[in-house]
Amino acid sequence: MAIHGGAGTILPYLMTPEKEANYRLGLSEALSIGSNILKNGGSSLDAVEAAVISLENFPLFNAGKGAVFTNKGTHEMDASIMCGLNLEAGAVSGVSNIKNPVSLARLIKEKSGHVFLAGSEAELFAKKCGLTFEDDAYFYTVERYKQWQDVKDSDTYQLDHTDKTEQGEKKFGTVGAVALDKQGNLAAATSTGGMTNKRFGRIGDTPMIGAGTYANNKTCAISCTGHGEFFIRAVVAYDISCLIEYKGMSLKEACDFVVKDKLVKFGGEGGLIAIDYFGNIELPFNSEGMYRAWQFEGKNPEVAIYK
Repeated sequence: MAIHGGAGTILPYLMTPEKEANYRLGLSEALSIGSNILKNGGSSLDAVEAAVISLENFPLFNAGKGAVFTNKGTHEMDASIMCGLNLEAGAVSGVSNIKNPVSLARLIKEKSGHVFLAGSEAELFAKKCGLTFEDDAYFYTVERYKQWQDVKDSDTYQLDHTDKTEQGEKKFGTVGAVALDKQGNLAAATSTGGMTNKRFGRIGDTPMIGAGTYANNKTCAISCTGHGEFFIRAVVAYDISCLIEYKGMSLKEACDFVVKDKLVKFGGEGGLIAIDYFGNIELPFNSEGMYRAWQFEGKNPEVAIYK
């Protein structure tokens, strides 16, 4: 199993020891929750959903509770999940007040008869399914509010910056998980709060099946984090699967080509986590860092932030 909490210009000198420790704690907890499900014979789908729920509940990550503010001072969240066994998928965008959007994505996959729902109607579906809603105060964090205040009177959106005074810091706030279970089934899930000060109902790659999330038992499971517009244009997650299925590339070859060559050539920054049907894991990124953690069966978990 592997998880991520976003990528970008993540440098040691921009991080206090306390904050780094908190990020590592959040990653470790999410990985442990998902891995324990796999160890006990649970499904990869359950594992990725549970891991992403843990990340959504952790306020340092830009998803769920830690979601950034839009231009209107609201929170609009996106999520998706996909099962590699049957290629079933669920996705949601532009929802507010739902505690765990990834759980809504799964319910869309399993109960709606559709793949992709959005906005207020998706929220209505969530209510019918009995999902937990929270008031606006639940999603308020001082850090996220400050980020929005810095740019809210401008026409620009802002990536997941920690502070305007830290020039050059740029983080793509998304969380995700990929897993291979004992039955040989792959799954992937991704969730995000989007971009600070985003306008006009902007949607990134996170809820788009094939762009930010993809899983196929024949090939691999992928969850992306980066500048979404580029990941959409490159159809990153599906592209890696296709390179494995149709060109016979290894997971590493396909990931390196897409993330470190193809994306770089037209300005796409970010990274992804990937696992193939053999259980190989790759965590490539072309930015300065990526919050990530992974574990192989029978081995100790590993957590990393920087290159």
